[in-house]
Amino acid sequence: MPTLNLNTNVPVDAVTSSDILKDCSRVLAKVIGKPESYVMISLHGGVPMSFAGSEEPAAYGEVISIGGLGPDVNGKVSSALAEILESKLSVDSSRFYIKFYDVQRPYFGYNGSTF
Repeated sequence: MPTLNLNTNVPVDAVTSSDILKDCSRVLAKVIGKPESYVMISLHGGVPMSFAGSEEPAAYGEVISIGGLGPDVNGKVSSALAEILESKLSVDSSRFYIKFYDVQRPYFGYNGSTF
């Protein structure tokens, strides 16, 4: 159930959005080691955002997962997502923050219940 919520101040058209969603889904599944059928990606483009006092392209993301996260994995996820953002949206990796949440099963709902 890895979930990525991604916000950027860069406007995102439908084609670019679709590419980013597919790339991020594939990367999260592979790096975290969960089936892609459980991965959810939420992308919000054109969000008013300032980073270091500048409105140049920037992004903020949050990854939530039940297990699968840790120092080594988090670094790989951060690197892979930064690469996607740089290639698809011209967001420099130095203008991208990402926060990781490793949650317990009872604290994540799905299908009218919890995991």
